[in-house]
Amino acid sequence: MAKQTGLGRGLGALLKDTPREEEGDGGVLEISIENIKAGAWQPRRHFDEASLVDLTESIRIRGVVQPLLVRKSGNEYELIAGERRFRAAQKAERTSVPVILLEATDQEALELALIENLQREDLNPIEEAEGYQLLMAEFELTQEDVSARVGKARATVANALRLLDLSEPIRKQLAEGRISTGHAKVLLQVSNPAERELIALSIEAEHLSVRALEKRIAALSRAPRKKRVSRADVPADHVRHLADTLRKHLGTGVHLDPCRTLANGKKSTGRIVIEYYSADELDRLLELLGVVDDV
Repeated sequence: MAKQTGLGRGLGALLKDTPREEEGDGGVLEISIENIKAGAWQPRRHFDEASLVDLTESIRIRGVVQPLLVRKSGNEYELIAGERRFRAAQKAERTSVPVILLEATDQEALELALIENLQREDLNPIEEAEGYQLLMAEFELTQEDVSARVGKARATVANALRLLDLSEPIRKQLAEGRISTGHAKVLLQVSNPAERELIALSIEAEHLSVRALEKRIAALSRAPRKKRVSRADVPADHVRHLADTLRKHLGTGVHLDPCRTLANGKKSTGRIVIEYYSADELDRLLELLGVVDDV
C-alpha cells in the first residue's frame, strides 16, 4: 500500500509532501517535450477543441505558465497532470516545457491527476466517476478511502459512481453536456434500461428541465387508477333507443350517457349532449325544446 500523503488537503499540500528532484528554479525543470509521454492514469478523455485552440494561442505567445507534473519512466518522463497544457504546447510547437518532477506510485499518479482536474473542474461527470472507480478497482480502496484522498465528501463520490449504472448512450450524452448531472440522477429512478434511453432522448428533443423530467417520470411510475365499479341505471338498449328518438326529433347529433350507481351506493351524473353548428340552428333547437329566448 502506498504511503499516506496530503491528498485530502489539496494539490498544494500533496506537492509539499511528495518527494521531488530539486533541480532548476524552485524545483521546476525545463525539459524537451519529445521526452514526455502521455500518462497511463489520465482520467480525462474529452478535450474541448475550442478551448484547446485558445490555450494553444496563449502558450504560443506566453509559453506554459504553470508547470506540468511528471515522473520518471525509464529514459522518459510520464505525464501525471497537465495533459491539456501538454497537448496545447505540442500544437504550439514548443520544444520544451516546465515540469515538476515527482516520485509517485501508480496510485499517487492517479490521485494527483484526479485532484488537479477536479480542482480545475476540467472533468466531465463520467470522467470523474470513472476516475473514482479506477482508484477503487486498481488499489482496493473503499468509497471512504477515495473521498478522504481526493478531498471530496463520501456522498459526492457515491453519487458520481451511481452515474456509471447508466447505459453507454446516456453516459455519452452526459459526458458531452447534452444532459446535466441533475437529469442523469433523475433518470436513474427509471428501472427499465430501454425506457430510460427513450426518456433521455426526449430531454434533448424537448429541452426538458430537471423539474419537468421529474414530473414526467413521476407520472409514468404512478400506478394506473382502477376503474370504478358501477352499473348504468338505464339499460344500454333503452339508452340507444332514446338517443335515436332524440336525434330524429331534433334533426341533429345527440349523445346520451346514463347516470350510474357506484359500488359505494353513490350516483354519477348522466349527460345529454345536443350538437349544433350555427346560431340559426341553436334558435331552431331552442324552439323545438320549447325554450323562449327573451333577450
